[in-house]
Amino acid sequence: MGFGKWIGGALGWAVGGPIGGLLGFAFGTIVDDSSLSVEKAQRTKGQYDPRFDRRYQNQRHHTQPGDFASALLVLSAAVMKADGKHMKSELDYIRGFFTRQFGESAAAYQMSLLKELLDKDIPVREVCDQIRYYMEHPMRLQMMHYLFGIANSDGSVDRSEEQMIYQIAQHLGVSQKDYESIRAMFYHDAESDFKILEIESSASDEDVKKAYRKMAMKYHPDKVRGLGEQHEKAASEKFVKVQEAYERIKKQRNIK
Repeated sequence: MGFGKWIGGALGWAVGGPIGGLLGFAFGTIVDDSSLSVEKAQRTKGQYDPRFDRRYQNQRHHTQPGDFASALLVLSAAVMKADGKHMKSELDYIRGFFTRQFGESAAAYQMSLLKELLDKDIPVREVCDQIRYYMEHPMRLQMMHYLFGIANSDGSVDRSEEQMIYQIAQHLGVSQKDYESIRAMFYHDAESDFKILEIESSASDEDVKKAYRKMAMKYHPDKVRGLGEQHEKAASEKFVKVQEAYERIKKQRNIK
């Protein structure tokens, strides 16, 4: 699969706005000069607002695999830059994802883009504003899971990386409970299982059951159907984490 084909697959909302501008910096010509001038004017006001991007004034596109991948590539760079270190384990994690999703040839080009992005300042707020406007909530949760996976690829999440992911979560409109739930999938302590289910450890057995049913629906792989097999597989991993947390609580409390 050639690189041009990957670009073609991303010709949705992701090629406009700050994300398109950043990727345009990396691989040459994607966003035309007139579009960039509109976005530059918006940035001088301090914040990108997708509603004023003339290409999207009358439509709100559904997220396609290329859109998700483009957004993930930019935010991956932001997380990697947070601690000032570019770890091989992080690069391997990202390369593995893109290889499974697009093939080795396309992944090699995407890693070249990432290398360029790592040398550029990432306007995190503006990028997140664009993602939040166009990307459905379940897919934003999926993105948070990937970002924690990148940060945790070396076995631990650096404090600066966690702060960046938390900042991204806030800008993406991810609630504190959703953030804590996904974070708890990468940290295990006495409260982790309850945090994954978005409840307090003092919750009743009946509330535990209700929380499990709610979370099972929220993280069901069908929520990201259409993004591709690898995204559905990753969503299944979150789904399994919810199931495992519930089973541990059931065993601990002897819930039938």
